[in-house]
Amino acid sequence: MADADLFALESAALANAKAAHADPRADARAALAEMIVHYERLMRESRRLIRRSDRAELDMNQMNRQLHELAQQLEYRATHDPLSGALNRAAVIEQASACLAQGDMALIVLDIDHFKWINDDFGHPAGDTVIKTVVACLKALFGPGVAIGRVGGEEFSVVWPTSSADEAREVAARICDAIADQVFGAPIDRQVTASVGVSWNAMHTSFELAYSRADEALYAAKRAGRNCVKVYSQLPLPVTPPPAAASADASTPCH
Repeated sequence: MADADLFALESAALANAKAAHADPRADARAALAEMIVHYERLMRESRRLIRRSDRAELDMNQMNRQLHELAQQLEYRATHDPLSGALNRAAVIEQASACLAQGDMALIVLDIDHFKWINDDFGHPAGDTVIKTVVACLKALFGPGVAIGRVGGEEFSVVWPTSSADEAREVAARICDAIADQVFGAPIDRQVTASVGVSWNAMHTSFELAYSRADEALYAAKRAGRNCVKVYSQLPLPVTPPPAAASADASTPCH
């Protein structure tokens, strides 16, 4: 079935007007009056359609804004820790790997000292406050351009592009001092400190190696008494025990 002609009446009126214009004996006034009626109807319908189109465009723009905001929220939730607002572990790995693909980088890993005691003595809400305050302290120290992540319960990391191991050590010392100087407020009535481990890594180093080095330096800082910085490249080389001496009769055949 063919689609109905929405302008059938108008088309007929236009044909009548053309015929009246061509025939001097026709009633031109009647044809003009009919044209006026249909033209006014077309004007009303056009205005109505334009208003509907404008409303539809506004609705579409609002929907696009909402979809954009939702996409941003989903991306944020996929890359950030919900408690502290720091990057999550996956995002830290992505940021550090991208940084190492382009140049040298220091990976700074820090762990809040005796965090279990904070939870045990003051409660888990106070522990959550400490975590959020540490992240806020790091963000205030470095600004929005530095990748700061929460990679474990009370463990954090900072991705610092640099070609200087000395600079990395200085940055880590600033972190350690800033946390030690931070006031955490009631009910926490003691100083909160952090142990910090640093690995400096040349371009194209894998994230896994960079992290294992920083983690080893972190545990060296804990063994050294906490609230200090240790750099992987400055750790003492592990002592390899000498091979066990063969017993006197090890080569004596058994009979």
